[in-house]
Amino acid sequence: MAQEDLKILQEEPRKSVSLEPLMSLVKNDLAQVNDLILERLQSPVALIPEIAGYLIKSGGKRLRPVLTLACAQLFKYQGKKAISLAACVEFIHTATLLHDDVVDDSALRRGQASANQLWGNQASVLVGDFLFSRAFELMVEQESLPALKVLSKVSATIAQGEVLQLLHINDLEMTTEKYLEIIHAKTATLFAAAARIGAIIAEGSVEDEKNLKEFGHNLGMAFQLVDDMLDYTADEKTLGKAVGDDFGEGKITLPVIYSYQASDRAEKEFWQRVMVNLTQEEGDFEEAYALLQKHQAIEKTISLASQYIQKAKKALSSFASSPIREALLETCAFVMQRKN
Repeated sequence: MAQEDLKILQEEPRKSVSLEPLMSLVKNDLAQVNDLILERLQSPVALIPEIAGYLIKSGGKRLRPVLTLACAQLFKYQGKKAISLAACVEFIHTATLLHDDVVDDSALRRGQASANQLWGNQASVLVGDFLFSRAFELMVEQESLPALKVLSKVSATIAQGEVLQLLHINDLEMTTEKYLEIIHAKTATLFAAAARIGAIIAEGSVEDEKNLKEFGHNLGMAFQLVDDMLDYTADEKTLGKAVGDDFGEGKITLPVIYSYQASDRAEKEFWQRVMVNLTQEEGDFEEAYALLQKHQAIEKTISLASQYIQKAKKALSSFASSPIREALLETCAFVMQRKN
């Protein structure tokens, strides 16, 4: 591990950070986004708003639409397009969650029963399709071809990431590079688009767009890597789901990849049994965590997340100092310290 990465790991936790500064700066716009989401969830088919509303109201941070609102504020943008496109971003995100849970056969989402557990896979997939359709309606209504290009492309990229992940399910031989390609597609591209749209609707420069895309991408990569780590290290009460969910489902994440690559023959056989064969026994999670510690897999994951966060911060350096920029910088620190 590089010395600068060790320094980051040592220094990041020393001050308390939160999303509150960012949320307080966008709260009025976010309230309008929430109103628009509820309005566009309406359908004469009662099951659609029931399922979609259940997931949307289940306590997510709204971080992706908040990025759209905040990045537009970097340019002192005052129009309504930010509201509509932020809602569009949240619809895309929620649709992917519905589809994700079906593909992964997940029982929980944000600490409560997943939609597919309550209403079944067919309804969840179809309501996810409805939300994608609502997202595209909102895109077209804004009459912004650049924004439409960005968001339509990200929708396709997310779907490709899902298929790529499916091809590597329970694949312990997956490389670090392939895993990063998957989370780039599934997670980071929507973060990047959410941030970039702020520059597009505010008519920022090509360089502004590039910097915000870079900021969002790196923030999203770090967010997912921290998520991978939390499944093994978090306090269950603060995580919002059972610790070890990824482990229980045999989900191959970066800490497991790092540990498996460094394992001896007996340890590799353990990982094959619990993650590929899914024949898990009492004490296996604790054994897995011990192997992650032995091979510094958690530390390596956080180190890589820290590198992405430093890149995200650097991408914001071209913007003038302002309350919104400082709040976005604090959000970077929050991602590294988040517990859920």
